[in-house]
Amino acid sequence: FIVGILVLALILWLGINHFQKGHYGYITITVDGNELGTYSLGKDQTISIGHTNICEIKDGQARMTEATCPDHLCMKQHAIDSKGGTIVCLPNKVLIEIQSEEGGDVDVITG
Repeated sequence: FIVGILVLALILWLGINHFQKGHYGYITITVDGNELGTYSLGKDQTISIGHTNICEIKDGQARMTEATCPDHLCMKQHAIDSKGGTIVCLPNKVLIEIQSEEGGDVDVITG
């Protein structure tokens, strides 16, 4: 009986992990109102945003790692993921937003 419960728990745990891994979502990067591109949070990569900023996507999260702005507030903002969020660099006019898998906007959560 105990072995059966453990096997069932393992199957459920593997199913939940498999389901969650496929739902990373996307980010859209906009510079001065012009869309630079849309990038999957499921693929680790580094994105150069003009000559001003660098965004890193790693482990399903996006964060600003480099910026030429004087205050670097964009680098101090929390990483964003499929749950929502935005990263803004006002001096360089860079906006990074979460998009849902279907391409529509996700409700924005700032933190």
